[in-house]
Amino acid sequence: MIELLRRFGGKFRRYMVIGPACKLIEVIFDLLTPLVIAQMIDKGIGAHDVNAVIHYGMLLAAMAVIGISFTLVCQKMAALTSQGMGTDIRGALYQHINKLSYAELDRFGTPSLITRITNDVNQVQLAVALGVRMLIRWPFLAVGSMCAALAIDLKLGMIFLICTPAIGLVFWFVMARCIPYYRQLQAKLDRIALICREGLSGARVVRAFVREDHERECFAQAADDQANTAIAVGKLSSILNPVTFLVMNLGVCAILWVGGIQVNVGELTQGQVMAFVNYMTQTLTSIVYVANLVVVFTKASASASRINEVLNCVPSITDEGNQSVALPKPGNAAPVPALSLSHASFSFGAGAANAVNDVTLELPLGKTLGIIGGTGSGKSTLVSLIPRLYDASTGRVSVMGADVRTWPLDQLRRVVATVPQRASLVSGTIRSNLTWRDEAATDEDLWAALDMAQASEFVRNKPQGLDAPVEAGGKNFSGGQRQRLTIARALVGSPQILIMDDSASALDFKTDAALRHAIRERSVRGAAEGGLPLTTVIVSQRVSTVRDADMICVLDHGSVAGLGTHDELYATCQLYREICQSQLRREELEGQQGSTTPASAPTAPASVCAKEGC
Repeated sequence: MIELLRRFGGKFRRYMVIGPACKLIEVIFDLLTPLVIAQMIDKGIGAHDVNAVIHYGMLLAAMAVIGISFTLVCQKMAALTSQGMGTDIRGALYQHINKLSYAELDRFGTPSLITRITNDVNQVQLAVALGVRMLIRWPFLAVGSMCAALAIDLKLGMIFLICTPAIGLVFWFVMARCIPYYRQLQAKLDRIALICREGLSGARVVRAFVREDHERECFAQAADDQANTAIAVGKLSSILNPVTFLVMNLGVCAILWVGGIQVNVGELTQGQVMAFVNYMTQTLTSIVYVANLVVVFTKASASASRINEVLNCVPSITDEGNQSVALPKPGNAAPVPALSLSHASFSFGAGAANAVNDVTLELPLGKTLGIIGGTGSGKSTLVSLIPRLYDASTGRVSVMGADVRTWPLDQLRRVVATVPQRASLVSGTIRSNLTWRDEAATDEDLWAALDMAQASEFVRNKPQGLDAPVEAGGKNFSGGQRQRLTIARALVGSPQILIMDDSASALDFKTDAALRHAIRERSVRGAAEGGLPLTTVIVSQRVSTVRDADMICVLDHGSVAGLGTHDELYATCQLYREICQSQLRREELEGQQGSTTPASAPTAPASVCAKEGC
């Protein structure tokens, strides 16, 4: 909490001073109230003086009005501070999360980050609000009431010295056992958020496989687990109020007993005894509220540590100090390769096996690289190294002749456009989704990208065209339409390298072929117009998608099993040949150049296809 206050509380410092100051004035009036009541009893009621009763009554009313006025000011300061800090913390969290690399995002997990940016910030907001409003009031009221009571009569004050440690012992016993539970509660909320996110985002899959009962059972178990922890905390916390009020009431009884004896012998007045009872009540009630504040601050401390864990997480991928990279000029006598990997390896965490292992290849400008391999062979991880979504653990990845670690990230990801494996659209319109890479793109630019992505036909059929609405996740479009829109989004802004990570898997063969033909034409046209030709990297499970690529990389468990053209790989790479045999027709296999497979060779069994993820 202290770290968050230092980081975000500076601009609210005056509110955090004005609020407690106003609350302090209110507390002073609360401490004076029992003395005024004592005077009213002794000089008014005891002396049967109506005027004295009216006088002290008006004084109490005036003190109440003034106290309420200062309380309202304090409430205003608390609201400004807590809401302002909460907004700033959420903004800083969201901004920092967007700076984290895929490695850090994988470590925290999306459900946990959502819980931290919502529930954890709410806990901190509550603690800040109560801190401004109550942190001064209750401790000061408790100490002030105790001092005032001891000033009235030291003998009765001994009752305070007995009751207060007894209540403090109860608080220590309860809080020492509650604090670990509060940390567990936040972790179990993460678990519930994870199950909710998976169940709701995958609702269609759950229903298709009739897994509703299983999902309900998983959610019920997580909710019951969290509820059991909350109940355990509640049982412990429920001890506080009954025990503290029992001690307080026993203390009041003791005061009335001892005080009554002293009134009879003339050592105390009735008003002083009533004032002593009021101070006793204020003191012990304050201690109860202090205990509740401790509960709130304990929860907030657990939440603050989770927030600080994210804010203090240093992104492993930064471009600090990187200068803009000069792109190669068209027609250069010694053209640099568009893409180069030299012994590049990557693993997800220390001690984990390499997901990409010692990959070396070079792709000239304007050429097409096809990447194929079985499921889990590292295809998506490999292409994630190019726009620096991950950093290679060892080796070097270069774009346009410069190591990706030397590029400013903004420039690198404008030069390299990535179409992810999972088509992702956001709520808004088609236009707002297409202009992510270039907000200044004209309608002509957008339609050109849609034409190339084979998406212009269904967009033109929309009554609102480019301004047609897009629901969250693009749920109002088919899978193939979403993929074509994400491809069009990547093409807007004229990237020099286009990475398509199995992003045409939902397209039919005709549309897929037309898309690849349009991309090749774009590359040729770019070179003819004096610009840089478009370099393409295509990840696919389909042989038909990559067979015409200038270079094909066959991956097997993160390592390069073959590198060359389709004909070269069919003749020399056993794994590639098996993939081809599992997908291509016999007539196509018979026409392979350099193939040693007899014309009557049977297609690969289903086990091979399953092994290679066809």
